[in-house]
Amino acid sequence: MTDVLVDRRDGVLRITINRPDRLNALDTAMVNDISDALADAEGIRVAVITGEGRAFSSGAAMAKDTVNPGILEAIDRLIHTITDAPFPVVAAVNGIAAGVGCSIVVACDVSIAKTSGYVLQAFVNIGLMPDGAATELLAASIGRTRAMRLLLSGEKLPAELAVEWGLLTQAVADEDFDAAVEQTVARFAAGPTVAYARTKEAVNAASLPTLGATLDREAAGQTELAGTADHEEGKAAFIEKRAANFTGR
Repeated sequence: MTDVLVDRRDGVLRITINRPDRLNALDTAMVNDISDALADAEGIRVAVITGEGRAFSSGAAMAKDTVNPGILEAIDRLIHTITDAPFPVVAAVNGIAAGVGCSIVVACDVSIAKTSGYVLQAFVNIGLMPDGAATELLAASIGRTRAMRLLLSGEKLPAELAVEWGLLTQAVADEDFDAAVEQTVARFAAGPTVAYARTKEAVNAASLPTLGATLDREAAGQTELAGTADHEEGKAAFIEKRAANFTGR
């Protein structure tokens, strides 16, 4: 089974994260596949990223005794590829968007979510800091106070409240989700592509002026925290489905 499905037709690029048995958890190869698809922009007027099954993405794949080599570099590349794409990128949030899955959604230009879905920045729950430029993307979207709340608490934010806060663009009833996504995609596909590209460039320059430095800072922090006892305990607690006992080491 292919973990990332790519479909190109009539100027629309559709990318589906296709690992539903693991809530579309992302490994390095999958993240790079998404970037590769977005980077091949010839003839594309709009792109949509979604997930198969009941999740958009639960974040980076994690197991107790394994690592995901190159994942931070791949994530950094993907965030840049989304924001630099010369066409609108739509996140079709069909369920949970957690960790870097949430970062991908917020990096997109427009996000449409099922009302049953939610976003979650759960890094703190496993003794890590956010990646995927979440520390800049969230602050730019919802302000410092709300960003701190989400990033330091690790709480779920329901889709409708995420729209109210400005983290998502639109939340629709589950049964209306597909139609809402297609309506948005069709509008962008028929729109002024060059104007969209210049608008994206200007807005991102104004609102994400230190994106590269943010990604570098997050990568350094993640690398440091990955070697702590708190991260090992948080990861074990997550896998074993129990409360973590953090010791500050």
